[in-house]
Amino acid sequence: MKKSKWNTQDNSDQNGRTAVITGANTGIGFETAAALAERGAHVVLAVRNQGKGHEAAEKIAARSPKAALSVQRLDLGSLDSVRAAAEELRARHDRIDLLVNNAGVMWTPRSTTADGFELQFGTNHLGHFALTGLLLDRVLATRGSRVVTVSSDAHRLGASVNFDDPQSEQKYSRTGAYGQSKLANLLFAYELQRRLAGKSATISLAAHPGGAATELARNSNPFVRVLFDRLIVPLIAQDAASGALPSLRAATDPQATGGEYYGPDGLTGLRGHPTAGRSSKKSHNAADQLRLWTVSQHLTGVVYPV
Repeated sequence: MKKSKWNTQDNSDQNGRTAVITGANTGIGFETAAALAERGAHVVLAVRNQGKGHEAAEKIAARSPKAALSVQRLDLGSLDSVRAAAEELRARHDRIDLLVNNAGVMWTPRSTTADGFELQFGTNHLGHFALTGLLLDRVLATRGSRVVTVSSDAHRLGASVNFDDPQSEQKYSRTGAYGQSKLANLLFAYELQRRLAGKSATISLAAHPGGAATELARNSNPFVRVLFDRLIVPLIAQDAASGALPSLRAATDPQATGGEYYGPDGLTGLRGHPTAGRSSKKSHNAADQLRLWTVSQHLTGVVYPV
């Protein structure tokens, strides 16, 4: 039976394991990296700003002097950067035990990535889709390896992925585009698990942090940012370390199984201990999972080995 009140003390020994975490310089990603490093993993902080990545590594090393850390430049908004990062990671690591797709942007004004994708869909989903595909053979080489994709309960907002206008060119909503990108994260995680099931010891899981006090809302308009920072966060949010627990449980709990979705166990799903829950019905739509996979391969040019 799975333990209900799981916390960092339950994080299993990670000695000898290599973990690649996107967006590991701040917030949920930083706390995930720090906890895995404390347990002995070699943690790669895959970040857009290398200077901030090295600062984060120094902070983690101050908490865990024996931590094995490295910094990898990765801009998920550029497929060229994703390919370069994947090539460098492949050259340095014959195996990757954990890939945590954590980085993201939220509520941004409409803009595009270097490849012309809507920023939130392109960064949160397509960048991670490409990175995972380019690294998957290294993940598959390790028995017991995992891919953890960090979504959000914001995936419940709005309709399903708009396949007729995935880049929100006809109509754009900051919150709608964010919700679509987080739904895409889940459709991807579940389709990946379906492809891995019965063929590999690698599993794909998803997680969400609930309401966590991080810098994710920094791209919202000033009024919303003030409202978020001064009202919403103090009333309902938990700290980043608590918000990282669902990702950590998905990454390390020996009893976790492929296709599970971890989040806080509180009544609203915003706070509490990490537990396996149920995502929305639309996230389990097999036809949408397959369609998004096909569209993502076409847009990124990355074809998976599974």
